[in-house]
Amino acid sequence: MKRKIAVITSSRADYSHLYWPLRELSAHPLVDLQLIVLGAHLSPEFGQTIREIEKDGFAIASRVECLLSSDSDVGMAKTIGVATLSLADCLGAMRPDLLLLIADRYEMLAPATVALALRIPVAHIEGGEISEGTIDDAVRNALTKISHIHFTSTENARQRIIAMDEEPWRVHRAGAPSLDHLRRSKLLDRAELEARLGAPVESDLTVVAYHPVTILRDTTFEAEALFAALKQLPRQMFFCYPNADAGSRELIQRAREFAASHERARVFVNLDAATYWSLLREAQLFIGNSSSGIMETPSFSLPTVNVGLRQQGRERARNIVDTAAETDGILKAVGRASSEEFKESLRGMTNPYGEGRAARKIAGVLTTVPLGQELLMKRHATPGEGKPRALAQAQ
Repeated sequence: MKRKIAVITSSRADYSHLYWPLRELSAHPLVDLQLIVLGAHLSPEFGQTIREIEKDGFAIASRVECLLSSDSDVGMAKTIGVATLSLADCLGAMRPDLLLLIADRYEMLAPATVALALRIPVAHIEGGEISEGTIDDAVRNALTKISHIHFTSTENARQRIIAMDEEPWRVHRAGAPSLDHLRRSKLLDRAELEARLGAPVESDLTVVAYHPVTILRDTTFEAEALFAALKQLPRQMFFCYPNADAGSRELIQRAREFAASHERARVFVNLDAATYWSLLREAQLFIGNSSSGIMETPSFSLPTVNVGLRQQGRERARNIVDTAAETDGILKAVGRASSEEFKESLRGMTNPYGEGRAARKIAGVLTTVPLGQELLMKRHATPGEGKPRALAQAQ
């Protein structure tokens, strides 16, 4: 019998990471893939990226409208509630054998808790990481404890999950699946990229990817220093849209105003994976607070200035220059990252987040892991035994 595996995608960012695992699962003769699309994918404001999924040929089993047209933390909280109600009906009718979730977006709490109530085993990608400047950090750990199978990007993340008293056999180091694009997707050359973007790619191209800092009450507080610094940089700048978090509309407006007054600046609502990766390959500098700056730029040895609190605690390669959200500090970090000495120091570096072989490993585990009570019932260390069993194995 075919194994029914449901996969949740809520945004362009996680779809880029899920693309190759979806390819592997959809091609497997013993998998009935059920793709559930929700959140920003269905929003015209964020590019209605569901059309990209359809263009790629994936059958969509369910479309879940849940993203409130809001720019507040209350809107985020209500989005979780709306998604929970809708997914209860969706997953209750579908009853998949496994549910695959990725990363740490707040809306992922909805499918995880619904699956918990419905006794649907959950597999989770990219747990065990740290990003102390966002609510994502707590979301990621909550998803880990709800999940039954884990796929981590790094060995440190794997050991961290085991230290959370998850049985080692459940935890697999696969690497970040977004990196599979480097091995398996056809990237664009410069001429093709310029045609796709509708803009020239110049020798000082800088990619800016900046999101609200959701751990702060004022989620855009750090943006003032960033935009003040950007105004002093005579570089070509391509802005990527922020996540659909509280404060995103303010950041979009600021980016658009910046681009309107700077001849060599552009704002892009949505870039498909091949275009985005091709852009990183051609860029000379990355500035922002996106996880992409931490996890993906190392594959190109791309100098990256990481601003502020958002990615605090995450593992870093040596291409990352961290700075507080202060205008002078950002400008000094850009100067360092742009220096020939710094660029030379990146020769031969590797990406700690993987080798671009994650999708096949993820699909291999999902299609062979035993189902039933043994998967659902977690076993934990017994109090009073001294060092917890899982923690002892992690060490």
